[in-house]
Amino acid sequence: EVQLVESGGGLVQAGGSLRLSCAASGFSFDDYSIAWFRQAPGKEREGVSCISSGDGTTYYEDSVKGRFTISSDNAKNTVYLQMNSLKPEDTAVYYCAAIRISMCYYSPHSAYVNYKLDYRGKGTLVTVSS
Repeated sequence: EVQLVESGGGLVQAGGSLRLSCAASGFSFDDYSIAWFRQAPGKEREGVSCISSGDGTTYYEDSVKGRFTISSDNAKNTVYLQMNSLKPEDTAVYYCAAIRISMCYYSPHSAYVNYKLDYRGKGTLVTVSS
């Protein structure tokens, strides 16, 4: 059975940090790139970051570039999202997803956000207070 389970969310003050974890089971990281998405109340889902299955290349959306870091521990089948300098606008449910692509980003039209999510977790809530 395929599972993606997120953890690490919580309440933090603006400027603080959190580290999210995405524990995966039932499939190989070799075949799927892993991405983080978020969805704030009343807003559409947006991509946050992605790590490519092909060569581990990482990609970040402009809104989090320089503040968030995605990494993976293949031995533990876990992907992490280190979030620093958090802002109130980062408040959202964060979830990880597995996408059967080798590279997260080739072009604006061939980016991870345009592909079907093969698997996804239920999410973890991140709340940033001002």
